[in-house]
Amino acid sequence: MRDKTARKREGFEGQRLIVLPKKISTDFLTKDPITRQIYVTDIGYYPKAKGHYMKRATGVGQHIIIYCVEGSGWVEINRKRVEVLPSQFITIPMNTPHIYSANEQDPWTIYWIHFKGELAAYIVELILQHAKNYKPYLPYNEHRIKLFEDIYSNLERGYTADNLRYVNMIFYHFLSSLLYEDKFNYVKHPDEKDVIAATLDLMQQQIHTRVTLNEFAEFANLSVSYFSTIFRERTGYAPVEYFNHLKMQKACQYLLLPDITIKEVASTLGMDDPYYFSRMFSKLMGVSPKEYRKRNKSGSVS
Repeated sequence: MRDKTARKREGFEGQRLIVLPKKISTDFLTKDPITRQIYVTDIGYYPKAKGHYMKRATGVGQHIIIYCVEGSGWVEINRKRVEVLPSQFITIPMNTPHIYSANEQDPWTIYWIHFKGELAAYIVELILQHAKNYKPYLPYNEHRIKLFEDIYSNLERGYTADNLRYVNMIFYHFLSSLLYEDKFNYVKHPDEKDVIAATLDLMQQQIHTRVTLNEFAEFANLSVSYFSTIFRERTGYAPVEYFNHLKMQKACQYLLLPDITIKEVASTLGMDDPYYFSRMFSKLMGVSPKEYRKRNKSGSVS
């Protein structure tokens, strides 16, 4: 059945839209060491965009992100159609054929950004690796929307070099919020159900003690093998290895204090053998505790 709603690219009540002049891109954005890595070319907000429709047979020369916060719509990428609901966002790689449209009965409200840059394709690939059918779920977050608003409002003020650098450094943060939602949206609650996040909190609390793998798994109420597997998937490290990294991070702080010996640092971190501590520190930090203290001693002569 043919959609009877008048199709249109833009022109929605309450819409906001900025398209950066091509000259700004060629004269500054593609040349500046900061912005050339990744930069916004277009940005907009379409509320209840009834009739919104776009077809690009050969794609467009920028990567696109469309974030739906209300209503719904659909996107067809490489002849594969996916429905888009609230709290979902679509990433369309540059030069990729696509069509998208708001739902006729319940049109979407969307935030959208076009962007380019030397790192843009790599970041898009990371996003797509995390996505399912181009369409990751992304809970509404006021802080993320504030980042979008900050980008938009500053672009409205003009295109000075400092303003363009500031805007696109914010855009890095915006992209990181899409890629790493668990970190961006993490708020610690007393009833936290995420056992890995809770274990990481435990590690910080027990940084001065010795905790075994079995004790970590028991705390998470999981078998040792399953706990180790999901911990490594989440962090990239085995649990005890990660715990030791945190200990060495804390050791670096203690070694800057003049009135504590290396042996006392080791003991404070739950390591009774100072030689074992020194070997671990040297392996992870690339220098011995003694050399680290010497290099970072206040007032030392190079």
